[in-house]
Amino acid sequence: MAIFSSVFVVDERQKALVLQFGRVVDVKQDPGIAFKIPLIQDVAYYDDRILSRDIDPMEVTPSDDRRLVVDAFARYRIADLLQFREANPTGGTEQAEQRLDDIIRSQMREVLGSVSSNEILSEDRAALMLRIASASRTRAANLGLQVIDVRLKRTDLPPQNLDATFARMRAEREREAADEIARGEEAAQRIRAQADRTVIELTSDAGREAEIVRGEADARRNSIFAEAFSSDPEFFEFYRSLTAYTRALQGSNSTLVLSPDSEFFDYLQTDGIAGSSGAAQREIGSAQPALLPASSQEATAPADDSTAPEDDATAPADNAIAPDDSTAPAGDAAVPAEGVTTGTGN
Repeated sequence: MAIFSSVFVVDERQKALVLQFGRVVDVKQDPGIAFKIPLIQDVAYYDDRILSRDIDPMEVTPSDDRRLVVDAFARYRIADLLQFREANPTGGTEQAEQRLDDIIRSQMREVLGSVSSNEILSEDRAALMLRIASASRTRAANLGLQVIDVRLKRTDLPPQNLDATFARMRAEREREAADEIARGEEAAQRIRAQADRTVIELTSDAGREAEIVRGEADARRNSIFAEAFSSDPEFFEFYRSLTAYTRALQGSNSTLVLSPDSEFFDYLQTDGIAGSSGAAQREIGSAQPALLPASSQEATAPADDSTAPEDDATAPADNAIAPDDSTAPAGDAAVPAEGVTTGTGN
């Protein structure tokens, strides 16, 4: 029985201290079988694994006075059993963990209070956690502990600050949206103005080109008319007069009120055409009876196969121009003189 009480086993996950009347007499860090003096010596076991410690959520105030609630955890292990036993002679692991919490919390307040909240919430948080772990590691060494790492699990705003923060974020987003809308409207107006300018330029260029083409066409037309006029000026005037008659006397209800000596009907009168255009005058003269009233046409009907009127005196005084010699024989009156044409004043 005494033999069994003097033997103890150290697990690979543990370390052991051999105590004699409360004083450490031996340290067992390697796993295996070890011996002690029964009834006089005792064995205290400690976990040799990496342990995890959750830090209670705490409120910190960054440099911009925006309070944050930080939740963190730490990973540590017992590095020095003798130092750990001396620092925690009665409380053991529980007392050591409480003291480690105080160390980590104080370092978190110190480090996070020196930076702004934006840095805490940004990618720079990893560097801040390294600073906290490094500062905590130095102070935890006095407790025989080795701080492996310190991590921030959550970083939140206090409940009383959430509404104000959401309102500020909403205002910032609305301002950014207004800026984007203003920039969009500015770009739209610039594009619209450029398009209007392009339309005006294209319209002006098209109008200018059209005027140039129209001017060239007018110049070509005038050149053709000038060539025709220079070739036979009298025939050109005659042709223009016929064109004017055609355009002025359209339809069956055209009426013109003109004086008998108007220049508009020069080519329908006796002295309107020179000798070079006698043939044209005779054609107009032969067609003239059709322009006279019905009573005049009956009075001037030919007596035989001759195309000359029998008696020109039957025509109205204002519509006919008769020879000055009214005592000429009837045979001579039947043949109008060359170049003499009965005209109408209509």
